Amino acid sequence: MPFREGPLGDLKVPLTWTAAVALVVAAVIAVAFLLADRRETLQEQAYGVTRQTMDTVAKPVSGAIAAPGRWTGLGVDYVRSYFFTASENRRLKAEMAEMRQWRDRALALQDQNDRFRSLLGLRTDPPIPMTAARVVSDSRGPFANTRLADAGSERGVEVGNPVLNERGLVGRVVGVAKGASRVLLLTDIASRTPVMIDRTNARAILTGDGGPNPKLDYLRGVDPIQQGDRVVTSGDGGVVPRGLPVGAAVKGLDGRWRVVLFADQASIDYVRILLFKDFAQLADQKQLETHSLPPVTTEDPQASILSVPTPPPQAPPATPPATTAPKPPATAPSAKPAPAQAAPAKPAAAKPAAPTEPPR
Repeated sequence: MPFREGPLGDLKVPLTWTAAVALVVAAVIAVAFLLADRRETLQEQAYGVTRQTMDTVAKPVSGAIAAPGRWTGLGVDYVRSYFFTASENRRLKAEMAEMRQWRDRALALQDQNDRFRSLLGLRTDPPIPMTAARVVSDSRGPFANTRLADAGSERGVEVGNPVLNERGLVGRVVGVAKGASRVLLLTDIASRTPVMIDRTNARAILTGDGGPNPKLDYLRGVDPIQQGDRVVTSGDGGVVPRGLPVGAAVKGLDGRWRVVLFADQASIDYVRILLFKDFAQLADQKQLETHSLPPVTTEDPQASILSVPTPPPQAPPATPPATTAPKPPATAPSAKPAPAQAAPAKPAAAKPAAPTEPPR
C-alpha cells in the first residue's frame, strides 16, 4: 500500500520541529568532538578513551566514504592509460634509444679501462723502461703497413725500439721525430724479426709479406715446429729482447709455416714502446767494473794464478826448514840398497853360461 494512502499519509512535520532536531544532532556531534579532543591529565594516557571510541567508529565510515573516490581515480587512470597508450609507447621508445647509447658508451669505457690496465701491467724480465703512446694514423698499402704514434724523441724513443700492445709484439720503430714516431708492423714486407719456437728453441726469421700472417723462414732442426706452437722473440742480433710474445704457428695454404699474431686479437690503438737499445743496458755496469781479479804474481812461483787463493797463505807455515831437513836422508838410504841388490844378481846369471861354451 502506498505511503500516502496509509494512516500517516496526511502527517506533516512542521519546519520548526525539523530545525530543532537538526540543531540537537549538531549539538551532540559538537559535544562529541569536544570530548574527543580534550586533553588528558599527565597521569592518564594522552590518547583518551573518548578519542579512541571516535576513531574506531570513524574508521569504517571514512573507508566507506573514501572508497568511491578511490575507485573513481583508478578508473580514470585506466581510461587515460588506454587512450594514451600510443604516446606512452613513443616516450618509452625514445627513452630506450637513449639508454642504448649510454649502454654502448659504458661498454666502450669498460673495454678501454681493461686495456689500460693490461698495458699498465705489462712487464718484461729483466725489466726494461717503456713509454705509452697512442696510434694517431694508419698507413696501409699492398706493400707498406705502418702506424704513426704520438710519442717521439722527447720521451726517449729511438729507432729500433720494439712496440707492443696488451697482447704481444706489434713491430718496431723505424723513424723518430719530436712528438711522433713511425712504427713498422710485423706484417710489412720490409719487416724481419728473429724469433724462436718456445717448445723446441728452434730459431727462425719472421718475414712479413703484406698479408695478415707473416711467414717463418730459415727454420733449423729436425721437426722443429708443430701446429699451435707458441712463437716468441729470440733476441738474436740484439734487435729486440728475448721472450716477447709474437703469435702461434699455423700451416698456410701454400704449405709454409706462418704465424697468427697475438697483437691482431686487439685493436692497435694504444701501445707501449720499449726503450731498448742493446743487451748492455740490461746488465749492471757498476758491478761489472768493480769485479776484482786475482793477482798476477804469488809468493810461490810454482803456484798458478788460477788456483784457489786460500792455499798459498797456508803453505809457508806448513813447511818450516826444521821439518824438511830430515826427510831427504830418510829416503836416500832406502833408495840406494835397491840398485846394489840388483847388480849382483845379473853377473850370477852370466857366469854359468860362460864355462859351458869353451869345452864344446
